[in-house]
Amino acid sequence: MDLDLREKLCVVTGASSGIGLETSRRLAAEGAQVLMVARDAERLEAAAGELGADWVAADVTDAEADERIVATCAEQMGGIDVLVNNAGTSFAKSLDDLTDEDWNDQWELHVLAPMRLMRHAAPRMAQRGGGRIVNVCSSAGKRPSLTNAAYSVTKAAELSLSRVFADTYATDGVLVNAVTPGAVASPLWVADGGLADQTGDARGLSRAEALDAQADKIPLGRLADPGEVADVIVFLASARASTVTGAAWSVDGGTVAIIV
Repeated sequence: MDLDLREKLCVVTGASSGIGLETSRRLAAEGAQVLMVARDAERLEAAAGELGADWVAADVTDAEADERIVATCAEQMGGIDVLVNNAGTSFAKSLDDLTDEDWNDQWELHVLAPMRLMRHAAPRMAQRGGGRIVNVCSSAGKRPSLTNAAYSVTKAAELSLSRVFADTYATDGVLVNAVTPGAVASPLWVADGGLADQTGDARGLSRAEALDAQADKIPLGRLADPGEVADVIVFLASARASTVTGAAWSVDGGTVAIIV
């Protein structure tokens, strides 16, 4: 299937590893021009070099970074056709232990940062005749998780934000959607000190036992591969998803038992 992404100008945040890296890889393979964004310049430069992509090191929670990212895309590549808001993180901490700083940090990363990027990108897309925005949210935004309430609440807000932009820009041909992964075998979960280790430590389990316990919660019986989530993102970013907007596609192995 031709996704008609050749020469499309794409920005991917959180692009140096996991879902963001695999999304960038697939977009580049489709012939798109990709601007990869992440905080770690060294790792980002290596990843972009492998893919033949452009890159900019930036922290999306910096209020001035979002305009700079979109402006860089416009200046270096000529515009913006696709925005993938993927930057995000979580950690295992109980509701009682979450601090105001934890809540504010999660809000900045999962709500304000994608909002600012969309606020800068969507009008530019509209002027070009349309575009695609995909926000990488979470199954925890549909069904709250007690692992990190601040993550769940801010991901729910990001889903609502996605719908607001979808409704606002639909008549301009800017299609805005979300994907909601469950547990993914990305560094967030499987790296040293990641969620597998954190949840295991909290429950007195080894890393392997914690991963098995997480997999047992998923009807498919396993964590997703980052590339499986990226495949859905790239489809939603493509011409083939021409009548999809305002949606929140579950990519969670059946974890959240709802059909919307």
